[in-house]
Amino acid sequence: MGKKKPFISKIFGVRIINKLCNRLGYNIVPTLLFFDFLEKTNNKQKYLAELNFWVERFEEENKNFRNEHYKKLMLAMAKEETDAFLNNKIVADFGCGPRGSLVWTQAPAMKIGIDVLVDQYFDTFGETLLKHNYLYVKSTEHHIPLPTEFVDVVYTINAMDHTENFSIIASEILRILKKGGIFMGSFNLNEPPTVCEPLTLTESIVKESFFDKLEIEHSRIVINDKKRYDNFSDPNAAIPKDNQKSILWVRGIKK
Repeated sequence: MGKKKPFISKIFGVRIINKLCNRLGYNIVPTLLFFDFLEKTNNKQKYLAELNFWVERFEEENKNFRNEHYKKLMLAMAKEETDAFLNNKIVADFGCGPRGSLVWTQAPAMKIGIDVLVDQYFDTFGETLLKHNYLYVKSTEHHIPLPTEFVDVVYTINAMDHTENFSIIASEILRILKKGGIFMGSFNLNEPPTVCEPLTLTESIVKESFFDKLEIEHSRIVINDKKRYDNFSDPNAAIPKDNQKSILWVRGIKK
């Protein structure tokens, strides 16, 4: 199988999960909480792969997570010069990962990172996440445990294709967003499924779940090449052909 991928975890012997990790190439002995979590899900391989991805990034970045790029990215998605539009707002990022995507802004009244692996992130990178100084909420593949119409602004960046059911999570994101609240999404389109990203999203899938519920302020699709998000700042960027790998950005107001 070759060299195993590095994986950090506290030591707890779980024979069944160990066999799965060994088969996948992860050198991990799960914690008791992670074992319980995996036993209750049908997505063992996906969650192990996702957590392993972040462990590798953590190691590559000197046991830390870089997050300075989120300011440029999130302002570009919003088509805003500054974060003033977030002043005194409750702002959430669905599928946030452990990087600290909202660290860059101090404008909101409350910042919330939402992710299905929050418990595992804190178990593995807890001291780093505490420095982010905002709230992390653990979701499931079907529910976000926040009140209806609680959030003023919701971001999601290349996260929705990680889910089991796009329409269910889309409905949950819209449920927690206040009427008149801002939704900003970045979706990778026409990518083949992987262990971590089991859904292949298309423009029609995204539009079916979101566009009818929003007053669209702007949306654009660009080719997903080496320039990636930088293509959105290029007015002459090529228009993707049918079924070509691409990225869709949308900003809309909940009706």
